[in-house]
Amino acid sequence: MTAPVFVVDGFAAGPGGRFVVEGPEGRHAVSVKRMRPGEDVVLTNGVGLWADCVVLGSEGKDRLIVQLDSVSEAEPESPHITVVQALPKGDRGELAVETMTETGVDAIVPWAASRCVTQWKGDRGAKSLAKWRATAREAGKQSRRVRFPEVAGAMSTKQVAALLATADLAAVLHEDPEAGSAALATAELPCAGSIVLVVGPEGGVSPEELTAFAAAGAHPYRLGPSVLRTSTAGTVAAALVMARTGRWS
Repeated sequence: MTAPVFVVDGFAAGPGGRFVVEGPEGRHAVSVKRMRPGEDVVLTNGVGLWADCVVLGSEGKDRLIVQLDSVSEAEPESPHITVVQALPKGDRGELAVETMTETGVDAIVPWAASRCVTQWKGDRGAKSLAKWRATAREAGKQSRRVRFPEVAGAMSTKQVAALLATADLAAVLHEDPEAGSAALATAELPCAGSIVLVVGPEGGVSPEELTAFAAAGAHPYRLGPSVLRTSTAGTVAAALVMARTGRWS
């Protein structure tokens, strides 16, 4: 089992490499995980910097004392994989973020598609975005990542089209046979650069959205003979791409 991951803002160690993990992360380490002297932990800032550490002890219920010897940086993965996720109903958005993070997605973009039942507006939108970001952080820790996915603010169809125009591969997951969807399993994938995968809502991507995305250089792709839920499709597509590009080798 790999060492548990805890998030810190910086790595300013004291004499002898002594470092204190405190606040909510320290409380989780001491009171929930019950870390003991001699156990290994990994500290990260969530954007690539990380350090292997050894627990020296604890103070109270929320301060973990570790030995920090050096700090390393994990290089960004290539190709960079972004999933544009249409807003699902209920807690399926957090489920999608959680599993995509565990899979290894680099960025997640909430999309206010025309057929989305859920709409992010005002305080509700801010709270929903905060939940997605918190889910990505916790799933990143759980899956032992040191570079967590960036969760962008919700985008409109126009903004998504602009993002697709910058990608080396822009793919819209769309199972309609009349759209001429090709199999993602046989698509020519770039070995570097960026891949953007668009996941529509339960009602599907509208013809107008398909047209806008096609104008930006995106093509429709299918995953298989079955129809997946919007909260599942992004994870499956990302896993397929990860395996085919060698990121899972």
